Amino acid sequence: MPVKLSERFAAKYEKLPATLRVKVDKALVLLDTNFRHPGLRSHRVQGLEDIYEAYIDQKYRMTYERRGDTLVMRTVDNHDECLKNP
Repeated sequence: MPVKLSERFAAKYEKLPATLRVKVDKALVLLDTNFRHPGLRSHRVQGLEDIYEAYIDQKYRMTYERRGDTLVMRTVDNHDECLKNP
């Protein structure tokens, strides 16, 4: 599925350390080729029907929304901050 970055996601991404941006890039490629890739451990955010969470590493997550055949990336941050406003 094609991946589109929201302005909020892009702004958060730019603030991440370079080493973490490499991990995010890898996760975005996985989402684009197979959004159900087991390494992403994607699942719905509890209480929200159309927003999903994907793992970047043990601490960092990103959220996205499925709009037709496109995945719209919403935010990227550490787990707690990411899920405060997915």
